[in-house]
Amino acid sequence: MTVHPDDEGAGGARTEGDQEQEEPLFSALPQDSAEDLYENAPCGYLSTLMDGRIVKVNGTLLKWLGHRREELVGRRRFSDLLTIGGRLYHETHFSPLLRMQGEVSGIALELKAADGSRLPVLVTSTVKLGPDGEALLIRTTLLDARDRRTYERELLRARQEAEHERARLHRLATTLQRTLIPPVLESVPGLDVAARYHFASSDELGGDFYDLFPLAAGRWGFFMGDVRGKGASAAVVTSLARYTLRAAAVSNPVPATVLANLNTALNREFQEDEPRFCTVLFGLLTPARECAGFHVVLAGGGHPPALLLRADGSAEPLPTPGGQLVGVVEDAQFTTVTVDLRPGDTLLLYTDGLTEARTAADGERYGDEALLAFTRDLAPASAARTVEALAVLLDSFGEGLDDDTALLAMGVPPPLGGAAEKTGGP
Repeated sequence: MTVHPDDEGAGGARTEGDQEQEEPLFSALPQDSAEDLYENAPCGYLSTLMDGRIVKVNGTLLKWLGHRREELVGRRRFSDLLTIGGRLYHETHFSPLLRMQGEVSGIALELKAADGSRLPVLVTSTVKLGPDGEALLIRTTLLDARDRRTYERELLRARQEAEHERARLHRLATTLQRTLIPPVLESVPGLDVAARYHFASSDELGGDFYDLFPLAAGRWGFFMGDVRGKGASAAVVTSLARYTLRAAAVSNPVPATVLANLNTALNREFQEDEPRFCTVLFGLLTPARECAGFHVVLAGGGHPPALLLRADGSAEPLPTPGGQLVGVVEDAQFTTVTVDLRPGDTLLLYTDGLTEARTAADGERYGDEALLAFTRDLAPASAARTVEALAVLLDSFGEGLDDDTALLAMGVPPPLGGAAEKTGGP
């Protein structure tokens, strides 16, 4: 038995005997004639003179259009078969380009059938040249594009629905985010306050939050926090944290105790689920008796340290070392730092979207040291000036900013005739 290696395929090796059995099958098939192939091709064919008059058309195209051959040959031009828009395009673009290049392919046009219906087609035309290079005929092939047009319409509809859904989710996320941060901060006598929430993405809900609110006996509470994760689950924790902090501060405003109460609430609420935790700075503002400023007690739970911009042009972090993440363990420990805000001083709180942003220059994280240097160049600065300068900095990161960032600055105005804030950028 002779095996032909080149004939090996999915069915195994083929022998000479197999070939002998197949030859009668092939010879029994009807022979295709050139005329039959032209007339009954799966696409439309027509030939026109250079002025567009039809001189030959195949049966497939006649069937599509519902015309008889004698209605078209010698009587109509190719452009007569097109819709008004297609005819205009043919005369102004298609025909001039064909004469210049000698070939135009894959152009989407619409034919007008005898019953008034429209048939989308893809048109390819070539110019046939004589022996002397003179243009004799235009040969045109037309492919039925009805299935393609249906597909494109479905694709467009799906895209429009997706864009509509994205816009709806964006509105929902924006509305929900606005309910989680105060639209207007409380006015504190003798204190200038400014805040900003910088969205890294318009489609995803972040977990940053902040607030400033009055307590009894002329004191005010404030906080800045950042919930792990994003989306709806982060929004649930953000809402719980924000309202728990306010309620806990009313009953007992000691900052470390307020964070301990939030820690208990998070552990109780999510003890059977995936741990939900956050970082928080909570502070208590009390007017200072000895000067026109404020005494601040600040407790930290794993959050980046606040920065103090002094009236003398210096800036320093206010770390709360040892403060643990809020909501991870039941007996979390929180540390406290105290500081006096004097005239010309500004206290800045922020979330880590700022320091974890990547710079455009080298793609490295911006980092704590760069932020400290930035504030030292900025100081002294009012609360509004501080937030505005940082907003410009955030914009400069571009796509390198991949997390939301919240800013809260509180400053004591300098006395009249005192040291002015720096002008210009840092």
